[in-house]
Amino acid sequence: MRNYIKEIALGFFPVLILFLQFIVGLNMIPLVFFMALVVGLLYVVRSRGNLATIGGERKGKPRAAAPLSFDEIGGQERAKQELVEALDFLVQEERISKFGIRPLKGILLAGPPGTGKTLLAKAAATYTDSVYVAASGSEFVEMYVGVGASRIRDLFKEARQKAAKADKGSAVIFIDEIDVIGGKRDGGQHKEYDQTLNQLLTEMDGIHTTDKPRILLIGATNRKETLDSALLRPGRFDRHITVDLPDKKGRDHILRIHARNKPLHDEVNLGKIAEESFGFSGAQLESVMNESAIYAMREESEAISQRHLSMAIDKVMMGEKTDRESTKEERERVALHELGHAIAAELVRPGSVSQVALSPRGQALGYVRHNPQQDHYLYTQEFLEGQIMIALGGAAAEELFYGGRSTGSRGDFDQAMSIVRSMVESGLTELGIIDGSMMTPDRWATITRSILDEQMDRIKQMLAEHKKVFLHSLDVLVAEETLGGDRFRSLLQNNEAASDEQDQMSMA
Repeated sequence: MRNYIKEIALGFFPVLILFLQFIVGLNMIPLVFFMALVVGLLYVVRSRGNLATIGGERKGKPRAAAPLSFDEIGGQERAKQELVEALDFLVQEERISKFGIRPLKGILLAGPPGTGKTLLAKAAATYTDSVYVAASGSEFVEMYVGVGASRIRDLFKEARQKAAKADKGSAVIFIDEIDVIGGKRDGGQHKEYDQTLNQLLTEMDGIHTTDKPRILLIGATNRKETLDSALLRPGRFDRHITVDLPDKKGRDHILRIHARNKPLHDEVNLGKIAEESFGFSGAQLESVMNESAIYAMREESEAISQRHLSMAIDKVMMGEKTDRESTKEERERVALHELGHAIAAELVRPGSVSQVALSPRGQALGYVRHNPQQDHYLYTQEFLEGQIMIALGGAAAEELFYGGRSTGSRGDFDQAMSIVRSMVESGLTELGIIDGSMMTPDRWATITRSILDEQMDRIKQMLAEHKKVFLHSLDVLVAEETLGGDRFRSLLQNNEAASDEQDQMSMA
C-alpha cells in the first residue's frame, strides 16, 4: 500500500508543477530548486548513515565475531602454515625487531570459491588476538564519485577505534572479493573504481609498523590475475597465499570436522566419501554432511548411513532429483548412454566407476559418478585420450545400438573438445608446441575432428566387444534406477568370463 501511494505521489507532483507553470502561469522554478535541495540533503544524510555501516556492523555497536582457531579449519595445511608464519611477524614483536624485520601490511588469499578464505581471515584475528573487521568489495562502489574512497577511510578508522576501545594491540581488516575495487586500471571511465583503489593504496601506505594499534589487511579474491600491479607489489600485499581445493587427505579432515555434531552409523567410511568427492571445496563438503543429515531425518533414521552420504554427494554435484517423466524408449536410450560411459571408464581405468544412475538430477537425465583412485594434477597424453574416450562412450553406445546419436551427447562433446584444447595448448598433439592464440578456427576444427574421430573409433570398437554387458546391465538399471560400482564391475567380470569360456569352447 505504501509503495502504491509513493508511485501516485511521484506521478502527481510533476504533473501539478507543470500545470501551475505553463497553464496557470505561476513561476514554479524557485520551488523546484528548493525541492531539489531538500532531496539532495536527504540523500547526503542517508549516505552518511550508510557509511557508518561497514561489513554489516554499525559504529558504536560492534558485533564480536565468534573466535575461530586454525585447528577448526581442515584441508588447508600448507595455506595455514604460510599464514601462521606471516602472522608471527605481528605476534613475536621482540624477535622480529631483533632481526630488523618489517611486519607485513597485507596478505592476499587467492583461490576458488568455498575453499575457506574467510575462515582463515577470522582464524588470523584469533591467532593474533586482534579486532576483526570485515567488509565486501561491493560495499565500497557506488554510482556517486567519492563514496567508495570515503568508505575505505571509514573502514580503517573504524578498525583503529575498535582496537583502541577493546584495548587490543592490533586489528585485522578483511576485504572479501577485493578484485571489485582492486582491478587493473586501464585509463577508462571508471573514475569511481580508480578513486576507491587509490584510497586503499594510500591507506596501506599509511600503515606504519610502529603505530599502535597495528593494522593488518587481508584480502580475498577468486581472480588474482585481475588485480592491479600497484596493489600486489611488496610493501602492500607482501604475502600471496594460494587457498586451493583440498586433496583427499584434506577432504577427509574437513568431513570429520563437520561430522563432529552429527550421529554417524558405525558402517560409515568417511575415507571413501573423501575419495568420491574429488574436486569438492570445503563449502561443498560441509553441504554434503548437512544434506546427508537432512536425508537421514527425512527417513526418520537414528543415524546417518553411508547411503545418505552417497545421496548427498549426488545432490551437491548434480542437484536435486526432478519430476520429469520420460518414455520407455527414452529411458532405455539414456540407460545405454550412461552404461556406455561406465563401461568405457572401467575399460580405460578399472575400478573408477562409483555409481551409474538413471534418475534425473538437474539438467541431466542420468549420470555416472566416477571414483578416482588418486588425485591427479599432471596429465599425460595417454590419460587425456582416455578421458576423451570416456566422454565419448555415451555417444558411441547410442551409435552401437541405435545407429545414431541424440542431443544428450552435447555436454559430452563440450567436455571432449575442452580436453582437446588442453592437449593442443600443452603441446601434446601432432602440432607440437604451439601458441593456441595463433590457431585459426579452421585449424582448430581440423585438429579437433582428427583427435575426436580417432578416439571415437577406438571406443566404439572396445564397446562392441562388450555388447552383452549392456544387455545384462540394462535390465537392472531400468528396474532399479541405480547400479552400484561394485555390482556393475561384477556384471562386467562375469560377462568377460562367460565370453572367455565361449571362445575356449569354440576353439576346442
